[in-house]
Amino acid sequence: MTPALPDGYRLIRVPHSRSVEFREVDHLAFGYEPDPETVAQVPDYLEWDRTSAVEAPDGSLAAVHASYAFTLPVPGAQPVECAGLTWVGTRPDQRRQGLLSAMIADHFAHCEERGEPVSALYAAESAIYGRFGYGSAADDLRVTIPRGVALRDVPGSSDLTLRFAKLDAAAHGGLVEQVHAAAGVGRPGWIGRSTDALRASALADPPAWRQGGEPLRIATVHGPDGEPRAYALLRRKEEWADNVAKTKVLVRESAAVDAAAAHRLWSFLLDMDLTASVQSGPLPVDDRIREILVDPRLATAKITDNVWVRLVDLPAALTARRYSGPLDVVLEVTDARLPANAGRWRLATGPVGADAAYDVRVTRTEDDADVALDVRELGAAYLGGRSLAAAGHAGLVEERRAGSLHATSTAFAWPLAPVCSWMF
Repeated sequence: MTPALPDGYRLIRVPHSRSVEFREVDHLAFGYEPDPETVAQVPDYLEWDRTSAVEAPDGSLAAVHASYAFTLPVPGAQPVECAGLTWVGTRPDQRRQGLLSAMIADHFAHCEERGEPVSALYAAESAIYGRFGYGSAADDLRVTIPRGVALRDVPGSSDLTLRFAKLDAAAHGGLVEQVHAAAGVGRPGWIGRSTDALRASALADPPAWRQGGEPLRIATVHGPDGEPRAYALLRRKEEWADNVAKTKVLVRESAAVDAAAAHRLWSFLLDMDLTASVQSGPLPVDDRIREILVDPRLATAKITDNVWVRLVDLPAALTARRYSGPLDVVLEVTDARLPANAGRWRLATGPVGADAAYDVRVTRTEDDADVALDVRELGAAYLGGRSLAAAGHAGLVEERRAGSLHATSTAFAWPLAPVCSWMF
């Protein structure tokens, strides 16, 4: 159901031949203009068979959006096909005409056509996307830690070697993607970069992005056999005060395949000469660094929303993940944007698996509802990092049968906190 556009406006697919115009709308919407050097150094990572826009009556682009073909890791199962919504923007002089609503409906229609039961995004403005049924499904942690803080011992860390070099995209790109993929095994939300262009953009380092810091460096941790087990993409930003070095270590992205590798990496980052602190990139809220700090109070932590998730095909999405407890519950779901998702759905788990998790069958039913909620709350809980019981405590989920919300919340939860380690 696509909302009506103003007279003369229409939804179109945008070919690569209109890429300059497409990007100009985004620049106007977000208030920035990349310099020519940055444009030359950052690859074109849009997928031009997945770019769309609203065309104004004069033929210009009034609003734009695009998506990526991702697979989204979900609790305990194979990743689910996912449309990563991105580059959503409306020209400032074209706002308040319903263009965004029409584009989101168009995006959902394309998801259905492609068989993508889930959509995910990063919200530039967090107040916007809830009304379209997206739920905030994960948080990420950014920590600032003073140099020299003590870490608890982790067996095997001292057996690993560390290398430090200027980042070379050709030499280091494969290592980064290998470790990134291995580090995310079992963690919901850990989306991989799905194209060569996205992988290349992760290593791009135009001077405009450095904010006065050095060119991007890479620290890598290796096992006794030389196999890479951790990395950090970082730069140092030189600062001095009263003849004392206050240089910051700014980590863009880091990943480690196990606890020993993480310990070895952080031991290096926290003891670099002429530095005063380390600022991390996005980490899961249960990252190992929180556990291995001897004095966690020395770390300044900031938590913010990470990926937002929208269930486009509710039964397919819910069936695609696994659950932490047995469940037989009827959910009454409201969905103002995708009516096919609305109604009553029975979720019934089968026998417990060898991994102590459960598969589920999702079927329509006319039975009385046990729990009532909007699709937004289901999206928020989908990756296992949000509590449906907490949403109920906040008045956003209604329990209609005693005990049913506790059981549902327990089943949807997952031991590892969800996160996406990079912004798309």
